[in-house]
Amino acid sequence: MAKNKFHDGPGPSQRQLRVGELIRRTLSEVLARGDVHDPELNRLSITVGEVRVSPDLKVATVYALPLGGQGQDEAVSLLARNKAELRRMVAKKLALKFAPDLRFRLDETFDRMDDTRRMFSQDAVRRDLDE
Repeated sequence: MAKNKFHDGPGPSQRQLRVGELIRRTLSEVLARGDVHDPELNRLSITVGEVRVSPDLKVATVYALPLGGQGQDEAVSLLARNKAELRRMVAKKLALKFAPDLRFRLDETFDRMDDTRRMFSQDAVRRDLDE
């Protein structure tokens, strides 16, 4: 069977999930309190939806979105610009052997949910579901 680039293993381990959630909570708290020394970043209200951690726990991909969805690219670039400070804060808060490298991506979960709702509201789809 051919490997799928999205599902090429058994999925994340419990440790990966636990560390990802701890990083997510820590970043959410730091961003909500405005602890970063960047006034441009602190003026934004950013939601951290998910953090996926690599199997070796050395890379954490952070999926974030500014509240209201405005200025998405700016928010991701501001997070990336402050990566070192955010990484230090995560390392200080969590007792990990190595602080993971943080990579920031736009959280598109809400867009996908809207697309799914739109699809389910189409007459042809509703008709098929009702049968």
